[in-house]
Amino acid sequence: MPRVPLVYNKTYSTPRRPYEKERLDQELELIGKFGLRNKREVWRVRYTLAKIRKAARELLTLDEKEPKRLFEGNALLRRLVRIGVLDESKMKLDYVLGLKVEDFLERRLQTQLLRLALAKSIHHARVLIRQRHIRVRKQVVNIPSFIVRLDSQKHIDFALRSPLSSGGRPGRVKRKNMKKGEKTTTEEDADED
Repeated sequence: MPRVPLVYNKTYSTPRRPYEKERLDQELELIGKFGLRNKREVWRVRYTLAKIRKAARELLTLDEKEPKRLFEGNALLRRLVRIGVLDESKMKLDYVLGLKVEDFLERRLQTQLLRLALAKSIHHARVLIRQRHIRVRKQVVNIPSFIVRLDSQKHIDFALRSPLSSGGRPGRVKRKNMKKGEKTTTEEDADED
């Protein structure tokens, strides 16, 4: 039986001009502010924003009463409102064209952890997520770029099995110190006898 090759869609597009100073500085600032791993993470968000804006532009060229514009336009707007990128008061296609990369980066789980003060810094937030200390509702999430929906935002918390939560098993160092504490107390009891 022949192997079927896996076909992947590109999730990002590289910039046309690789050494444009202004863009490089802007990307570096975004990486620092949102604690991203590399430029590809910025390009990925930029690519999704470009696709959303392209869809909105195409829908805006259609007539206002056109069924395609009404149906697909509402679906696009509802999706953007649900992930919290667009405000409910701005549910028009014109506002979709005004979206920025920062609006999407703000909705990442890594950024949300910092906003909820569950992490000390943006880098600490990334480490907590990768080490499986964070859950959204009942699901443990270990992807820093996870987009948090508005209804899930208040359900971000430490994982139940995490040492950082109140009910979790103590961490390695704490268990070691507790064991050491038990040894010293047993030695003292033996000395008293």
